[in-house]
Amino acid sequence: MSALRTASAPIDRRAHLFDVDGAPHLFLSNGSRVYGLGDGDVLRVAAALGDTDASRFDHLLFDLGLDAPSYIEPTAPTSFPTRALSLAVAQKCNLGCTYCYAQGGEFGGAARNMDIEIALASVDRLFEKVRPGERVNLAFLGGEPLANREIIVAATRHAVHLSQATGADVGFSITTNGTLLTPEDGAFFEQHGFAVTVSLDGLGEVHDRQRPTKAGRGTFERIVGRVAPLLAMQRRMQISARVTVTPTNLRLRETLDGLIDLGFHSVGFSPMLSSPNGRGEMAEGDMMEMLGQMIDCGHAFEEAIASGERYPFANMATALAEIHRGTHRPYPCGAGGPYLGVSAEGGLFACHRFVNDEAGRLGAVDSGVDEARQRDWLASRHVDSQSPCRNCWARYLCGGGCHHEVIARGRPACDYIRGWLHYCLQAYVRLSDNQPHLFMTQPRSPDVVVW
Repeated sequence: MSALRTASAPIDRRAHLFDVDGAPHLFLSNGSRVYGLGDGDVLRVAAALGDTDASRFDHLLFDLGLDAPSYIEPTAPTSFPTRALSLAVAQKCNLGCTYCYAQGGEFGGAARNMDIEIALASVDRLFEKVRPGERVNLAFLGGEPLANREIIVAATRHAVHLSQATGADVGFSITTNGTLLTPEDGAFFEQHGFAVTVSLDGLGEVHDRQRPTKAGRGTFERIVGRVAPLLAMQRRMQISARVTVTPTNLRLRETLDGLIDLGFHSVGFSPMLSSPNGRGEMAEGDMMEMLGQMIDCGHAFEEAIASGERYPFANMATALAEIHRGTHRPYPCGAGGPYLGVSAEGGLFACHRFVNDEAGRLGAVDSGVDEARQRDWLASRHVDSQSPCRNCWARYLCGGGCHHEVIARGRPACDYIRGWLHYCLQAYVRLSDNQPHLFMTQPRSPDVVVW
């Protein structure tokens, strides 16, 4: 992985040169654009990258016909209409996961459920300024959200009613540990087209070590038994598995193939970068091992696509889609902007990970968003205000990394992220050349900023 770390290292904030099977290519950060280069052009580009005279590279782009106006505003937006909310409907959990960012689901306070008044007021707030034809999203998280199932049902039905009244579309999602799922839950999720994410950290004992009950008992077999009826009935709903990666569950290909065989619609991996007690956090060597494992999964994806097979590796599919669309963004996600998290008490926070954390408090359901705090948040978290992000070629694909993790621990994953994106750019070129049908339904539109 040392060669990949070197090949993906930032030389110039405006561009990145990469090779695909001997053919040179150029990625331009502005608009996330990808171009093939001739031998003569690559020498000129390589010479101009990193030059202290910034205008040299700009003139070269003009000569090559690759110049474009800036797609990202250098100044942060001052506010956003709320278009997505996650409700911490149960700030409590029946598991004792070793690394839980929510401190056992209770976010550092007493265990509690969200009451019906706060849930319905949150949904009202979500639809408050929506226009016909717009789309909003309502998510349920915890803790373990199914510990407060009645509120999920009530809030969903209220959102459906407001969707019909306003003419706005609404999407639903839930993230669950899977231990409390019932067939009746599946029928409800199917009826409303939920995106269901189940947390599973491996197969059998690998998962059990990281996600036991509070009494220390394994949960893998119980979860698999509970989710099986939902996997069989998924049509409108989509059931995905999310794997939190720590130094103890780095056999990713084995996990990916095993979870795909169980019938999950997609499987994605996320490194543990920050936990309240430091347990499970990935060190530099762990990140490089994960990068190698991710690329191995990526090669399997490429091989499956070449054979006409579906291989639902979510990280790969998402990266390819974003590169093709020309996704470019000044933030890693909508946290603190169009997306907010609601605590059980009714506080508004930058996202579900900031619940009850003053660093991310942005208002309350009853009084609305504190626009001054949101304005400060958006200005301080803009990727071009972040160091070392402002000098990285990958910043508009990465967005600067999860706000919560960065505030808590900094950026230990930059080499991993650049290495992964470097590989994904190579895979994108290969697949575009050999399997162009893969992108036929995904129009490239670099004029749109995607959060």
